[in-house]
Parts: sequence; structure tokens; C-alpha cells
Amino acid sequence: MCTHETAPVRFDTKIAVLLRADLDAWQRLNVTAFLVSGLGTELPEVIGEAYADADGTAYLPMFRQPVLVFEGTKETLVSAHRRGLARALPQSVFTSDLFATGNDRDNRAAVRAVPGDQLDLVGLAVYGPRNAVDKVLKGARMHP
Repeated sequence: MCTHETAPVRFDTKIAVLLRADLDAWQRLNVTAFLVSGLGTELPEVIGEAYADADGTAYLPMFRQPVLVFEGTKETLVSAHRRGLARALPQSVFTSDLFATGNDRDNRAAVRAVPGDQLDLVGLAVYGPRNAVDKVLKGARMHP
């Protein structure tokens, strides 16, 4: 018998990161970290409670649900970006230009300098209802 405390948790929403498949390992990690960093500030409902260990040491809260990481081709990213915008889902983007910048100001300027349909996307993060996010990610595969 499952109690409320032991019942599996299923979320109606999904946090997903889509990475271009040709990135180096360090780039994948860096892009993923940057892409998800803004979700909690703009969407506080994605953040769970703070953590504490048995000694009472406090730790920062984290996302309340898993972050699923996918990969795809450049074309897959372009299509996902377009579908996410069409569905008005919150998303963050990381372009190839950001590998050459070293701070937030220059990152924002690099993205602002390019029309949205011409961004050289290497990653994006999207949040929303499960079915909508699944449709945005059509053609992508789970990251190995």
C-alpha cells in the first residue's frame, strides 16, 4: 500500500535541455549549467525546499523535478526553438558566440546582435507542460 509519502511523484511539467550533438564534453556541461541557471529566478515554482543534512548544515534548494537532457542536430535545435516560441514556452538559449565571451553583459549583447531566426544555437532549455515540451523536442533524443 502506497502512502502519500511513498507514492511516486509525477510532474505535469517538464524541464528539458537540448544540446547540439557536436559539442565537446566540457561545452555540454557548461551550456547545460548556463541554460538552467535562470529558470529558478523567473519561475520560482520549479524550485523545491532548502536541504539540510543530519548535522543541520543548510544547503541551497534545487529544482523540485528532474532536468532531462537531450541532444540533436543544429536543425533539431532550430526547429525546437521555433516550436517553443510558437507555444510561448519559457526558454533560454546558448549560442556558439557565447563561448568567446566572458561575462553576462557580453553574452546578452552577443545574443541581441543576431535576429532570432539566425541564432547559431548550441543549446536551449525549455519549461512547460509535459506534452508541450515533448512536442517542442520532437526529433531530439535523450543525451547518452
